[in-house]
Amino acid sequence: MATFGHHPGPRLPSISIMENLPAQALEHVADYFQALAEPTRLQILNLLRGGEHNVGELAQSCGCSVANISRHLSLLTRRGLVRRESRGTAVYYQIADKAIYALCDLVCGNIARQFERAGDGREMFARPARKRVR
Repeated sequence: MATFGHHPGPRLPSISIMENLPAQALEHVADYFQALAEPTRLQILNLLRGGEHNVGELAQSCGCSVANISRHLSLLTRRGLVRRESRGTAVYYQIADKAIYALCDLVCGNIARQFERAGDGREMFARPARKRVR
């Protein structure tokens, strides 16, 4: 059976780094979050969770054009979320810092709890039951 809303999620730091940051630093933080504010970019990050991919593979998996995925990858690279590696004529992308998944899981957990309290939409965030390996 799928579990929902009972995972404590990542631990939050006891010291707030964001507290009292100057406006210029907060602009960089906002830019980082802006990179996550697009469903296709989140889908790309999920695909890269399983390992590196080239643009064509990502485009096919996302159901988008290569040009569209390239634009998203460019922004994700500029924000430091992914890194690229050229191999001959191919370019492969991978996650630059796996801590992004803890942040995304924290946000998804918060949204799931909101849906749970409202009594609707919780199936979107329910994890599928794991298959038994025999």
